[in-house]
Amino acid sequence: MEIRIQSVHFDATAQLESFIQKKVSKLARYCDDILSAEVTLKVVKPESAQNKEAGIKLEVPKNDDVFSCKVADTFEEAIDLSVDALVRQLQKIKEKSRIK
Repeated sequence: MEIRIQSVHFDATAQLESFIQKKVSKLARYCDDILSAEVTLKVVKPESAQNKEAGIKLEVPKNDDVFSCKVADTFEEAIDLSVDALVRQLQKIKEKSRIK
């Protein structure tokens, strides 16, 4: 799975990028056919709490792209929340494919 990280209006640290790589690569456990993941990081409304936004878009063949976008105090927390939401979506997709 190819993982692309895009940080809007700031530079992501190497530590943050490795954290994202680790978390997003774990999604392969839930779906084998993920082609790529696109992670977008933004700082919304500076000088306020809950201003870090992380969006993750997964390209999955035979299905529509799977997307999750969460806002939190830190990018790590936002990534965790987004990954959890994607896990639930991937499990639903897998469940539906079993039924067919």
